[in-house]
Amino acid sequence: MSYVPPHLRNSSANPVSAAKTLVNGNSDHLHLKQLNGSYSQFASAKGNNNNGNSINLWNAGSRSSGNYASSVPEPVSPQWKPSDRVMQLNAEQVEEVCMRLNVDATVPPDSQPAPAPVESFTDMNLHTSIMKDIAFHGYTTPTSIQAQAMPVALSGRDLLGCAETGSGKTAAFTIPMIQHCLAQPPIRRGDGPLALVLAPTRELAQQIEKEVKAFSRSLDSFKTAIVVGGTNISEQRSELRAGVNIVVATPGRFIDHLQQGNTSLLRISFVILDEADRMLDMGFEPQIREVMQNIPKKHQTLLFSATMPVEIEELAQEYLTDPVRIKVGKVSSPTANVSQVLEKVPENEKIDRLLDMLVEAASQSKKCSHSFPLTIVFVERKSRCDEVADALIQQGLQAASLHGGRSQTEREAALHDFRHGPTRILVATDVASRGLDVTGVAHVINLDLPKTMEDYVHRIGRTGRAGSTGQATSFYTDRDMFLVAQIKKAIQDVESGNSLTFATGKSARRKEREAIAASKDSKLTLSKLSLVGSTAINVEDKYRHMMVPAVGRKEGSADDAWDD
Repeated sequence: MSYVPPHLRNSSANPVSAAKTLVNGNSDHLHLKQLNGSYSQFASAKGNNNNGNSINLWNAGSRSSGNYASSVPEPVSPQWKPSDRVMQLNAEQVEEVCMRLNVDATVPPDSQPAPAPVESFTDMNLHTSIMKDIAFHGYTTPTSIQAQAMPVALSGRDLLGCAETGSGKTAAFTIPMIQHCLAQPPIRRGDGPLALVLAPTRELAQQIEKEVKAFSRSLDSFKTAIVVGGTNISEQRSELRAGVNIVVATPGRFIDHLQQGNTSLLRISFVILDEADRMLDMGFEPQIREVMQNIPKKHQTLLFSATMPVEIEELAQEYLTDPVRIKVGKVSSPTANVSQVLEKVPENEKIDRLLDMLVEAASQSKKCSHSFPLTIVFVERKSRCDEVADALIQQGLQAASLHGGRSQTEREAALHDFRHGPTRILVATDVASRGLDVTGVAHVINLDLPKTMEDYVHRIGRTGRAGSTGQATSFYTDRDMFLVAQIKKAIQDVESGNSLTFATGKSARRKEREAIAASKDSKLTLSKLSLVGSTAINVEDKYRHMMVPAVGRKEGSADDAWDD
Protein backbone atom coordinates (compact mmCIF):
# COMPACT_ATOMS: atom_id res chain seq x y z
CA MET A 1 0.00 0.00 0.00
CA SER A 2 1.32 3.43 -0.89
CA TYR A 3 2.39 5.77 1.86
CA VAL A 4 -0.19 8.22 3.19
CA PRO A 5 0.81 10.67 5.96
CA PRO A 6 -1.58 10.84 8.93
CA HIS A 7 -2.94 14.31 8.11
CA LEU A 8 -4.29 13.05 4.78
CA ARG A 9 -6.11 9.97 6.01
CA ASN A 10 -9.36 11.65 7.07
CA SER A 11 -10.49 14.18 4.48
CA SER A 12 -13.88 14.39 2.83
CA ALA A 13 -13.53 14.52 -0.95
CA ASN A 14 -14.01 11.62 -3.34
CA PRO A 15 -10.67 10.27 -4.59
CA VAL A 16 -12.06 8.70 -7.73
CA SER A 17 -13.79 11.88 -8.88
CA ALA A 18 -10.64 13.86 -8.14
CA ALA A 19 -8.70 11.37 -10.23
CA LYS A 20 -11.10 11.70 -13.17
CA THR A 21 -10.90 15.47 -12.99
CA LEU A 22 -7.11 15.33 -13.27
CA VAL A 23 -7.17 12.82 -16.12
CA ASN A 24 -9.52 14.91 -18.19
CA GLY A 25 -7.32 17.94 -17.67
CA ASN A 26 -10.15 20.00 -16.21
CA SER A 27 -8.55 20.78 -12.90
CA ASP A 28 -6.44 23.89 -12.67
CA HIS A 29 -4.73 22.73 -9.49
CA LEU A 30 -5.14 19.58 -7.45
CA HIS A 31 -4.13 19.40 -3.81
CA LEU A 32 -3.77 15.98 -2.27
CA LYS A 33 -5.63 17.23 0.79
CA GLN A 34 -8.77 16.81 -1.33
CA LEU A 35 -8.41 13.07 -1.23
CA ASN A 36 -10.37 10.81 1.05
CA GLY A 37 -9.38 7.63 2.80
CA SER A 38 -6.31 5.62 1.93
CA TYR A 39 -4.05 6.40 -0.96
CA SER A 40 -4.39 2.83 -2.14
CA GLN A 41 -7.99 3.52 -3.14
CA PHE A 42 -6.78 6.22 -5.45
CA ALA A 43 -4.03 3.97 -6.78
CA SER A 44 -6.77 1.49 -7.65
CA ALA A 45 -8.66 4.24 -9.47
CA LYS A 46 -5.49 4.89 -11.47
CA GLY A 47 -5.34 1.31 -12.58
CA ASN A 48 -9.01 1.30 -13.65
CA ASN A 49 -8.83 4.54 -15.64
CA ASN A 50 -10.73 4.00 -18.91
CA ASN A 51 -8.76 6.64 -20.79
CA GLY A 52 -5.57 4.67 -20.22
CA ASN A 53 -3.75 7.81 -19.12
CA SER A 54 -1.25 7.75 -16.28
CA ILE A 55 -2.53 9.61 -13.25
CA ASN A 56 0.24 10.97 -11.09
CA LEU A 57 -0.69 13.21 -8.22
CA TRP A 58 2.93 13.78 -7.31
CA ASN A 59 3.36 15.41 -10.70
CA ALA A 60 0.30 17.65 -10.50
CA GLY A 61 2.77 20.50 -10.04
CA SER A 62 1.84 24.10 -9.57
CA ARG A 63 1.20 25.21 -13.16
CA SER A 64 -2.36 25.94 -14.17
CA SER A 65 -2.48 24.21 -17.54
CA GLY A 66 -3.88 20.68 -17.57
CA ASN A 67 -1.60 19.97 -20.53
CA TYR A 68 1.54 21.07 -18.69
CA ALA A 69 2.95 17.53 -18.55
CA SER A 70 3.09 17.39 -22.36
CA SER A 71 5.12 20.65 -22.46
CA VAL A 72 7.81 19.50 -20.03
CA PRO A 73 11.23 19.66 -21.76
CA GLU A 74 12.99 16.36 -22.29
CA PRO A 75 16.01 15.96 -19.99
CA VAL A 76 19.35 16.33 -21.72
CA SER A 77 21.97 13.61 -21.26
CA PRO A 78 25.29 15.49 -21.46
CA GLN A 79 27.98 13.80 -23.54
CA TRP A 80 30.95 13.90 -21.21
CA LYS A 81 34.52 12.77 -21.73
CA PRO A 82 37.60 13.29 -19.57
CA SER A 83 40.78 14.83 -20.94
CA ASP A 84 42.72 13.13 -23.72
CA ARG A 85 45.42 12.22 -21.21
CA VAL A 86 42.95 10.13 -19.20
CA MET A 87 41.37 8.67 -22.35
CA GLN A 88 44.78 7.34 -23.41
CA LEU A 89 45.38 5.34 -20.22
CA ASN A 90 45.59 1.60 -20.87
CA ALA A 91 44.07 -1.11 -18.66
CA GLU A 92 47.25 -1.66 -16.66
CA GLN A 93 47.62 2.05 -15.95
CA VAL A 94 43.97 2.30 -14.84
CA GLU A 95 44.47 -0.64 -12.50
CA GLU A 96 47.58 1.00 -11.07
CA VAL A 97 45.63 4.21 -10.37
CA CYS A 98 42.86 2.21 -8.64
CA MET A 99 45.38 0.47 -6.42
CA ARG A 100 47.04 3.76 -5.54
CA LEU A 101 43.67 5.28 -4.61
CA ASN A 102 42.54 2.12 -2.80
CA VAL A 103 39.34 2.18 -4.84
CA ASP A 104 37.39 -0.73 -6.30
CA ALA A 105 34.84 -0.24 -9.11
CA THR A 106 32.78 -3.15 -10.40
CA VAL A 107 29.98 -3.40 -12.96
CA PRO A 108 27.26 -6.01 -13.62
CA PRO A 109 27.99 -8.69 -16.24
CA ASP A 110 27.59 -7.56 -19.86
CA SER A 111 27.82 -3.89 -18.84
CA GLN A 112 30.24 -1.27 -20.10
CA PRO A 113 33.43 -0.99 -18.01
CA ALA A 114 33.48 1.71 -15.36
CA PRO A 115 35.10 5.00 -16.42
CA ALA A 116 38.71 5.31 -15.31
CA PRO A 117 39.38 7.27 -12.12
CA VAL A 118 40.58 10.83 -12.69
CA GLU A 119 43.17 12.21 -10.29
CA SER A 120 42.83 15.91 -11.08
CA PHE A 121 39.86 18.25 -11.40
CA THR A 122 41.36 19.73 -14.56
CA ASP A 123 41.20 16.37 -16.33
CA MET A 124 37.47 16.07 -15.55
CA ASN A 125 36.49 18.74 -18.10
CA LEU A 126 34.08 20.44 -15.71
CA HIS A 127 32.05 23.58 -16.38
CA THR A 128 34.20 26.71 -16.11
CA SER A 129 32.07 28.12 -13.27
CA ILE A 130 32.46 24.92 -11.26
CA MET A 131 36.23 24.95 -11.82
CA LYS A 132 36.31 28.57 -10.67
CA ASP A 133 34.53 27.62 -7.42
CA ILE A 134 36.77 24.60 -6.86
CA ALA A 135 39.79 26.90 -7.12
CA PHE A 136 38.12 29.50 -4.88
CA HIS A 137 37.77 26.97 -2.06
CA GLY A 138 41.35 25.78 -2.44
CA TYR A 139 40.60 22.23 -3.54
CA THR A 140 43.48 20.87 -5.60
CA THR A 141 43.23 17.07 -5.73
CA PRO A 142 40.12 14.85 -5.67
CA THR A 143 39.81 12.34 -2.85
CA SER A 144 39.62 8.65 -3.77
CA ILE A 145 35.82 8.52 -3.85
CA GLN A 146 35.72 11.74 -5.88
CA ALA A 147 38.33 10.51 -8.36
CA GLN A 148 36.25 7.43 -9.19
CA ALA A 149 32.65 8.47 -8.48
CA MET A 150 32.72 11.78 -10.34
CA PRO A 151 33.66 10.28 -13.74
CA VAL A 152 30.95 7.65 -13.30
CA ALA A 153 28.31 10.27 -12.46
CA LEU A 154 29.47 12.67 -15.17
CA SER A 155 29.19 9.89 -17.76
CA GLY A 156 25.50 9.42 -16.90
CA ARG A 157 25.81 6.01 -15.21
CA ASP A 158 23.89 4.96 -12.09
CA LEU A 159 26.15 4.56 -9.08
CA LEU A 160 26.20 2.67 -5.80
CA GLY A 161 28.90 4.24 -3.64
CA CYS A 162 30.22 3.00 -0.34
CA ALA A 163 33.12 4.76 1.36
CA GLU A 164 34.62 5.49 4.75
CA THR A 165 33.20 8.41 6.68
CA GLY A 166 34.94 11.70 5.94
CA SER A 167 35.96 10.56 2.46
CA GLY A 168 34.49 13.53 0.57
CA LYS A 169 31.51 11.75 -0.96
CA THR A 170 29.26 14.85 -0.71
CA ALA A 171 31.37 16.72 -3.25
CA ALA A 172 31.59 13.50 -5.28
CA PHE A 173 27.88 13.74 -6.09
CA THR A 174 27.37 17.51 -5.72
CA ILE A 175 29.69 18.57 -8.55
CA PRO A 176 28.32 16.14 -11.19
CA MET A 177 24.77 17.07 -10.12
CA ILE A 178 25.43 20.78 -10.73
CA GLN A 179 27.06 20.00 -14.08
CA HIS A 180 24.02 17.92 -15.07
CA CYS A 181 21.64 20.74 -14.15
CA LEU A 182 23.60 23.26 -16.21
CA ALA A 183 23.03 21.11 -19.31
CA GLN A 184 19.22 21.11 -18.89
CA PRO A 185 16.72 23.58 -20.41
CA PRO A 186 16.17 26.53 -18.04
CA ILE A 187 13.67 26.11 -15.22
CA ARG A 188 10.46 28.15 -15.26
CA ARG A 189 8.33 29.43 -12.44
CA GLY A 190 6.17 26.53 -11.28
CA ASP A 191 8.58 23.90 -12.55
CA GLY A 192 9.70 21.19 -10.20
CA PRO A 193 13.44 20.77 -9.54
CA LEU A 194 15.92 19.24 -11.97
CA ALA A 195 17.72 17.31 -9.25
CA LEU A 196 16.70 15.92 -5.87
CA VAL A 197 18.86 14.94 -2.90
CA LEU A 198 17.20 12.96 -0.11
CA ALA A 199 18.99 12.76 3.25
CA PRO A 200 17.91 11.33 6.63
CA THR A 201 18.37 14.35 8.92
CA ARG A 202 18.13 18.12 8.92
CA GLU A 203 21.79 18.51 9.85
CA LEU A 204 22.99 16.35 6.96
CA ALA A 205 20.64 18.11 4.52
CA GLN A 206 22.01 21.49 5.64
CA GLN A 207 25.57 20.32 5.08
CA ILE A 208 24.72 19.07 1.59
CA GLU A 209 23.01 22.35 0.74
CA LYS A 210 26.09 24.22 1.93
CA GLU A 211 28.24 22.08 -0.39
CA VAL A 212 25.91 22.69 -3.34
CA LYS A 213 26.09 26.44 -2.78
CA ALA A 214 29.87 26.27 -2.43
CA PHE A 215 30.26 24.81 -5.92
CA SER A 216 27.56 26.97 -7.54
CA ARG A 217 28.50 30.34 -6.03
CA SER A 218 29.59 31.70 -9.44
CA LEU A 219 26.23 30.84 -11.03
CA ASP A 220 23.95 33.83 -10.46
CA SER A 221 20.70 32.21 -11.58
CA PHE A 222 21.35 28.80 -10.01
CA LYS A 223 18.87 28.17 -7.19
CA THR A 224 18.89 25.59 -4.42
CA ALA A 225 16.17 24.96 -1.83
CA ILE A 226 16.47 23.06 1.43
CA VAL A 227 13.26 21.32 2.47
CA VAL A 228 13.38 19.94 6.02
CA GLY A 229 11.17 19.78 9.08
CA GLY A 230 11.47 22.19 11.98
CA THR A 231 11.59 25.28 9.75
CA ASN A 232 9.03 27.63 8.21
CA ILE A 233 7.12 25.66 5.58
CA SER A 234 5.65 28.80 3.96
CA GLU A 235 9.13 30.07 3.05
CA GLN A 236 9.93 26.69 1.54
CA ARG A 237 6.64 26.81 -0.39
CA SER A 238 7.54 30.18 -1.91
CA GLU A 239 11.00 28.99 -2.96
CA LEU A 240 9.69 25.80 -4.54
CA ARG A 241 6.91 27.53 -6.49
CA ALA A 242 9.35 30.14 -7.81
CA GLY A 243 11.39 27.32 -9.35
CA VAL A 244 14.68 25.83 -8.18
CA ASN A 245 17.40 23.76 -9.82
CA ILE A 246 18.11 21.49 -6.87
CA VAL A 247 16.11 20.44 -3.83
CA VAL A 248 17.91 19.00 -0.80
CA ALA A 249 15.31 17.44 1.47
CA THR A 250 14.39 15.04 4.20
CA PRO A 251 11.81 12.55 2.83
CA GLY A 252 8.88 13.45 5.11
CA ARG A 253 8.88 17.19 4.46
CA PHE A 254 9.42 16.72 0.71
CA ILE A 255 6.35 14.45 0.54
CA ASP A 256 4.38 17.17 2.38
CA HIS A 257 5.23 19.70 -0.33
CA LEU A 258 4.36 17.27 -3.09
CA GLN A 259 0.98 16.65 -1.50
CA GLN A 260 0.31 20.38 -1.20
CA GLY A 261 1.12 20.91 -4.88
CA ASN A 262 4.08 23.16 -4.09
CA THR A 263 6.41 21.23 -6.39
CA SER A 264 6.41 18.23 -8.69
CA LEU A 265 8.63 15.41 -9.91
CA LEU A 266 8.07 16.06 -13.62
CA ARG A 267 11.50 17.52 -14.37
CA ILE A 268 13.67 15.49 -12.02
CA SER A 269 16.37 13.69 -13.97
CA PHE A 270 19.07 13.37 -11.29
CA VAL A 271 18.42 11.71 -7.90
CA ILE A 272 20.75 11.31 -4.92
CA LEU A 273 19.95 9.04 -1.99
CA ASP A 274 22.54 9.94 0.66
CA GLU A 275 23.03 7.92 3.84
CA ALA A 276 20.40 5.59 2.42
CA ASP A 277 20.99 2.99 5.12
CA ARG A 278 20.06 5.48 7.84
CA MET A 279 16.96 6.59 5.92
CA LEU A 280 15.79 2.97 5.88
CA ASP A 281 16.59 2.64 9.59
CA MET A 282 14.44 5.67 10.32
CA GLY A 283 11.45 4.23 8.48
CA PHE A 284 11.64 6.40 5.35
CA GLU A 285 11.48 3.48 2.93
CA PRO A 286 7.81 4.12 1.96
CA GLN A 287 8.55 7.76 1.13
CA ILE A 288 11.67 6.84 -0.84
CA ARG A 289 9.74 4.28 -2.85
CA GLU A 290 6.90 6.75 -3.45
CA VAL A 291 9.33 9.24 -4.97
CA MET A 292 11.33 6.69 -6.98
CA GLN A 293 8.20 5.12 -8.44
CA ASN A 294 6.87 8.47 -9.69
CA ILE A 295 9.86 10.28 -11.12
CA PRO A 296 10.25 10.34 -14.93
CA LYS A 297 11.58 7.17 -16.47
CA LYS A 298 14.61 8.93 -17.90
CA HIS A 299 16.73 9.75 -14.87
CA GLN A 300 20.06 9.02 -13.23
CA THR A 301 20.31 7.72 -9.66
CA LEU A 302 23.28 7.84 -7.30
CA LEU A 303 22.98 6.00 -3.99
CA PHE A 304 25.59 6.62 -1.31
CA SER A 305 25.91 4.87 2.01
CA ALA A 306 28.62 4.42 4.61
CA THR A 307 27.49 0.81 5.10
CA MET A 308 26.09 -1.78 2.71
CA PRO A 309 23.42 -3.89 4.45
CA VAL A 310 21.11 -6.31 2.66
CA GLU A 311 18.32 -3.71 2.58
CA ILE A 312 20.50 -1.31 0.57
CA GLU A 313 21.39 -4.06 -1.90
CA GLU A 314 17.68 -4.72 -2.43
CA LEU A 315 16.91 -1.01 -2.90
CA ALA A 316 19.74 -0.67 -5.41
CA GLN A 317 18.60 -3.72 -7.34
CA GLU A 318 15.10 -2.27 -7.65
CA TYR A 319 15.85 1.36 -8.53
CA LEU A 320 19.34 1.48 -10.05
CA THR A 321 20.04 0.40 -13.63
CA ASP A 322 23.30 -1.52 -14.13
CA PRO A 323 25.02 0.58 -11.45
CA VAL A 324 28.74 0.96 -11.11
CA ARG A 325 29.59 -0.19 -7.58
CA ILE A 326 32.34 1.83 -5.98
CA LYS A 327 34.02 0.90 -2.73
CA VAL A 328 36.78 2.93 -1.14
CA GLY A 329 38.80 1.68 1.81
CA LYS A 330 37.49 -0.86 4.29
CA VAL A 331 33.78 -0.21 4.22
CA SER A 332 31.75 -0.70 7.41
CA SER A 333 34.85 -0.81 9.58
CA PRO A 334 36.57 1.51 12.03
CA THR A 335 39.16 3.64 10.26
CA ALA A 336 42.81 2.88 11.04
CA ASN A 337 43.65 6.54 11.68
CA VAL A 338 41.46 6.69 14.81
CA SER A 339 43.17 5.61 18.04
CA GLN A 340 40.57 3.70 20.07
CA VAL A 341 40.61 3.35 23.86
CA LEU A 342 38.19 1.32 25.99
CA GLU A 343 37.86 2.16 29.68
CA LYS A 344 35.65 0.32 32.17
CA VAL A 345 33.86 2.84 34.40
CA PRO A 346 30.94 2.20 36.80
CA GLU A 347 27.73 3.87 35.65
CA ASN A 348 27.54 6.26 38.60
CA GLU A 349 31.15 7.42 38.06
CA LYS A 350 31.02 8.11 34.31
CA ILE A 351 30.32 11.85 34.50
CA ASP A 352 32.99 12.40 37.16
CA ARG A 353 35.52 10.50 35.05
CA LEU A 354 34.54 12.55 32.00
CA LEU A 355 34.98 15.80 33.90
CA ASP A 356 38.40 14.73 35.16
CA MET A 357 39.49 13.79 31.65
CA LEU A 358 38.32 17.00 29.99
CA VAL A 359 39.48 19.35 32.77
CA GLU A 360 42.92 17.74 32.50
CA ALA A 361 42.86 18.17 28.71
CA ALA A 362 41.93 21.84 29.17
CA SER A 363 44.81 22.30 31.60
CA GLN A 364 47.31 20.70 29.21
CA SER A 365 46.06 22.85 26.33
CA LYS A 366 46.47 26.00 28.41
CA LYS A 367 50.03 25.05 29.40
CA CYS A 368 50.93 24.52 25.74
CA SER A 369 49.12 27.72 24.69
CA HIS A 370 46.89 25.68 22.41
CA SER A 371 43.13 25.89 22.03
CA PHE A 372 41.10 23.08 23.55
CA PRO A 373 40.76 20.27 20.96
CA LEU A 374 37.29 19.93 19.43
CA THR A 375 35.51 17.10 21.23
CA ILE A 376 32.19 15.30 20.76
CA VAL A 377 30.69 13.44 23.73
CA PHE A 378 28.01 10.89 22.80
CA VAL A 379 25.31 9.94 25.30
CA GLU A 380 22.29 7.68 25.15
CA ARG A 381 19.40 9.95 26.17
CA LYS A 382 18.38 13.55 25.51
CA SER A 383 17.96 14.34 29.22
CA ARG A 384 21.46 13.03 29.96
CA CYS A 385 22.75 15.17 27.11
CA ASP A 386 21.68 18.40 28.82
CA GLU A 387 22.85 17.12 32.21
CA VAL A 388 26.37 16.43 30.94
CA ALA A 389 26.60 19.74 29.07
CA ASP A 390 25.57 21.66 32.20
CA ALA A 391 28.15 19.77 34.29
CA LEU A 392 30.89 20.67 31.79
CA ILE A 393 29.88 24.34 31.75
CA GLN A 394 30.00 24.43 35.57
CA GLN A 395 33.63 23.30 35.32
CA GLY A 396 34.40 26.29 33.10
CA LEU A 397 34.44 24.32 29.86
CA GLN A 398 32.77 25.65 26.70
CA ALA A 399 30.11 23.06 25.92
CA ALA A 400 26.73 22.79 24.19
CA SER A 401 24.16 20.05 23.69
CA LEU A 402 22.67 18.72 20.44
CA HIS A 403 19.65 16.42 20.39
CA GLY A 404 16.21 16.02 18.86
CA GLY A 405 14.48 17.72 21.77
CA ARG A 406 15.98 21.09 20.89
CA SER A 407 14.38 23.43 18.36
CA GLN A 408 15.86 23.75 14.88
CA THR A 409 17.18 27.22 15.73
CA GLU A 410 18.90 25.90 18.87
CA ARG A 411 20.42 22.98 16.97
CA GLU A 412 21.77 25.25 14.23
CA ALA A 413 23.20 27.65 16.82
CA ALA A 414 24.91 24.79 18.67
CA LEU A 415 26.49 23.49 15.45
CA HIS A 416 27.56 26.97 14.37
CA ASP A 417 29.24 27.68 17.71
CA PHE A 418 30.96 24.28 17.59
CA ARG A 419 32.26 24.82 14.06
CA HIS A 420 33.32 28.43 14.44
CA GLY A 421 33.66 28.94 18.19
CA PRO A 422 33.40 29.51 21.07
CA THR A 423 32.04 25.99 21.83
CA ARG A 424 34.78 23.34 22.03
CA ILE A 425 32.74 20.40 23.35
CA LEU A 426 29.52 19.12 21.77
CA VAL A 427 27.43 16.72 23.86
CA ALA A 428 25.10 14.83 21.54
CA THR A 429 22.81 11.88 21.01
CA ASP A 430 23.12 9.82 17.84
CA VAL A 431 21.60 12.72 15.90
CA ALA A 432 25.23 13.75 15.32
CA SER A 433 26.70 10.31 14.63
CA ARG A 434 26.10 10.34 10.87
CA GLY A 435 26.84 12.85 8.20
CA LEU A 436 28.03 15.54 10.63
CA ASP A 437 31.24 16.84 9.07
CA VAL A 438 33.07 19.28 11.32
CA THR A 439 36.66 19.94 10.40
CA GLY A 440 39.19 19.30 13.13
CA VAL A 441 37.30 17.10 15.61
CA ALA A 442 40.17 15.56 17.56
CA HIS A 443 38.40 13.44 20.16
CA VAL A 444 35.17 11.43 20.30
CA ILE A 445 34.06 10.18 23.72
CA ASN A 446 31.35 7.57 24.14
CA LEU A 447 30.05 8.30 27.62
CA ASP A 448 27.40 5.68 26.83
CA LEU A 449 28.22 3.06 24.23
CA PRO A 450 25.64 2.58 21.47
CA LYS A 451 23.72 -0.66 21.05
CA THR A 452 25.39 -1.82 17.82
CA MET A 453 28.80 -1.95 16.20
CA GLU A 454 27.44 -0.11 13.18
CA ASP A 455 26.50 2.92 15.31
CA TYR A 456 29.88 2.75 17.07
CA VAL A 457 31.68 2.99 13.72
CA HIS A 458 29.65 6.03 12.71
CA ARG A 459 30.23 7.76 16.04
CA ILE A 460 34.01 7.44 16.00
CA GLY A 461 33.94 8.38 12.32
CA ARG A 462 33.34 12.01 13.38
CA THR A 463 37.10 12.19 14.02
CA GLY A 464 40.00 11.07 11.87
CA ARG A 465 38.27 12.43 8.76
CA ALA A 466 39.80 13.17 5.35
CA GLY A 467 43.13 11.55 6.22
CA SER A 468 43.68 13.24 9.61
CA THR A 469 44.18 11.35 12.87
CA GLY A 470 41.85 11.27 15.85
CA GLN A 471 41.13 9.65 19.18
CA ALA A 472 38.08 7.75 20.41
CA THR A 473 37.53 6.94 24.09
CA SER A 474 34.66 4.71 25.17
CA PHE A 475 33.41 4.12 28.71
CA TYR A 476 31.75 0.78 29.28
CA THR A 477 30.09 -1.29 31.98
CA ASP A 478 29.26 -4.97 32.31
CA ARG A 479 26.09 -4.51 30.25
CA ASP A 480 28.23 -3.50 27.25
CA MET A 481 30.46 -6.59 27.18
CA PHE A 482 28.97 -8.03 23.97
CA LEU A 483 29.77 -4.85 22.01
CA VAL A 484 33.10 -4.40 23.78
CA ALA A 485 34.19 -7.84 22.53
CA GLN A 486 33.36 -6.75 18.98
CA ILE A 487 35.26 -3.47 19.38
CA LYS A 488 38.34 -5.23 20.77
CA LYS A 489 38.31 -7.62 17.83
CA ALA A 490 37.99 -4.68 15.44
CA ILE A 491 40.93 -2.87 17.09
CA GLN A 492 43.08 -6.01 16.79
CA ASP A 493 42.19 -6.41 13.13
CA VAL A 494 42.92 -2.78 12.32
CA GLU A 495 46.26 -2.91 14.14
CA SER A 496 47.26 -6.11 12.34
CA GLY A 497 46.23 -4.74 8.96
CA ASN A 498 43.49 -7.31 8.42
CA SER A 499 40.49 -6.27 6.39
CA LEU A 500 37.45 -6.02 8.65
CA THR A 501 33.85 -5.81 7.51
CA PHE A 502 30.85 -6.55 9.67
CA ALA A 503 27.22 -7.05 8.77
CA THR A 504 25.00 -3.97 8.85
CA GLY A 505 21.33 -3.09 8.48
CA LYS A 506 18.11 -4.08 10.19
CA SER A 507 18.55 -7.81 9.60
CA ALA A 508 22.08 -7.77 11.00
CA ARG A 509 21.02 -5.77 14.06
CA ARG A 510 18.13 -8.14 14.73
CA LYS A 511 20.59 -11.05 14.72
CA GLU A 512 22.91 -9.04 16.95
CA ARG A 513 20.08 -8.43 19.44
CA GLU A 514 19.26 -12.12 19.37
CA ALA A 515 22.90 -12.96 20.07
CA ILE A 516 22.96 -10.49 22.97
CA ALA A 517 19.77 -11.98 24.40
CA ALA A 518 21.22 -15.50 24.03
CA SER A 519 24.38 -14.37 25.79
CA LYS A 520 22.34 -12.94 28.68
CA ASP A 521 20.26 -16.11 28.87
CA SER A 522 23.35 -18.29 29.05
CA LYS A 523 24.81 -16.12 31.83
CA LEU A 524 21.52 -16.32 33.70
CA THR A 525 21.46 -20.09 33.34
CA LEU A 526 25.00 -20.34 34.68
CA SER A 527 24.01 -18.07 37.54
CA LYS A 528 21.08 -20.34 38.39
CA LEU A 529 23.28 -23.43 38.23
CA SER A 530 25.77 -21.83 40.58
CA LEU A 531 22.98 -21.50 43.13
CA VAL A 532 22.26 -25.24 43.01
CA GLY A 533 24.15 -27.09 45.69
CA SER A 534 23.72 -29.15 48.84
CA THR A 535 21.70 -26.35 50.38
CA ALA A 536 18.38 -25.40 48.79
CA ILE A 537 17.73 -21.70 48.36
CA ASN A 538 14.14 -20.49 48.52
CA VAL A 539 13.24 -17.42 46.50
CA GLU A 540 10.17 -15.50 47.61
CA ASP A 541 7.48 -15.17 44.95
CA LYS A 542 7.69 -11.39 44.89
CA TYR A 543 11.34 -11.64 43.78
CA ARG A 544 10.90 -14.34 41.14
CA HIS A 545 10.40 -11.80 38.35
CA MET A 546 14.05 -10.88 38.75
CA MET A 547 15.05 -14.30 37.43
CA VAL A 548 13.26 -13.79 34.10
CA PRO A 549 15.56 -12.89 31.17
CA ALA A 550 15.18 -9.31 29.95
CA VAL A 551 13.18 -8.92 26.79
CA GLY A 552 15.25 -7.58 23.87
CA ARG A 553 14.41 -4.23 22.42
CA LYS A 554 11.76 -4.57 19.73
CA GLU A 555 12.69 -3.86 16.13
CA GLY A 556 11.60 -0.48 14.92
CA SER A 557 12.15 1.44 18.13
CA ALA A 558 14.23 4.56 17.58
CA ASP A 559 15.69 7.49 19.44
CA ASP A 560 13.36 10.48 19.27
CA ALA A 561 16.38 12.50 18.27
CA TRP A 562 15.90 11.18 14.75
CA ASP A 563 12.35 12.48 14.51
CA ASP A 564 12.27 14.83 11.55
